[in-house]
Amino acid sequence: MEKTVGKILRQDALGGNVFSMEIEAPEVASQAGAGQFVNVYTKDASKLLPRPISFCGFDADKGTIRLVYRVTGKGTGTEEFSSLGAGDRISLVGPLGNGFPLLNGTPLLIGGGIGIPPMLALGKNFYERTGRRVRFVLGYRGLPLFLKEEFEPYGDVFVSTDDGSGGTHGTVIDAVKENGLSADILYACGPVPMLRGVKALSQEWGITAYLSMEGRMACGVGACLACVCKTTKTDAHSKVKNARVCVDGPVFKAEEVDLS
Repeated sequence: MEKTVGKILRQDALGGNVFSMEIEAPEVASQAGAGQFVNVYTKDASKLLPRPISFCGFDADKGTIRLVYRVTGKGTGTEEFSSLGAGDRISLVGPLGNGFPLLNGTPLLIGGGIGIPPMLALGKNFYERTGRRVRFVLGYRGLPLFLKEEFEPYGDVFVSTDDGSGGTHGTVIDAVKENGLSADILYACGPVPMLRGVKALSQEWGITAYLSMEGRMACGVGACLACVCKTTKTDAHSKVKNARVCVDGPVFKAEEVDLS
């Protein structure tokens, strides 16, 4: 897959080192799906590897994509991205990976930390397809409640915070139980401990869950095996119980991944 040079239309700081970037990239936007990601390249020649960032939104008609990401430290690629503004150009490759399937039934969408943005794209997709509002549970830890208001047109939003500053004081699973939520299918993106809790919840309820894994990636196209995760079945490529998050995922059925 070849690189695309996109034009940045706007960039906004959302607080807590979280930024939102809207990019004009028609070739990418026309193929994008919720749960997929792009590899974004820095201009620093010393940083050869791209940074994978999931879609927060996309509009095929306008030819735009939206990326919401967190700056991970000084001198990083994400810090470089945060310094860019309208009119700047940025190189990327995508869409990459397998996204979330839109299945029938009553979904519950769960996002934690920087795993929240992909849930906005997915919730919007569900709403546009069915015309029905869905339910979201968003978990924040040491971060402002970024994007919360943008979820509200597409469904009911429940929040958990680690410090009790908003919503349920605790985890996303605590919020699910405190608010008496239920579903026919679960979708989630976030850190492994959160995904472990979602998988356990799906087993408790006897329903299917789709989990988006936040693996650290290098090439992003399945060649380097840097982003493998443990699985419950033997992978045809590696011949062991591993899967490549970048190409086999990042979205997996909960029963396919070993989160122990």
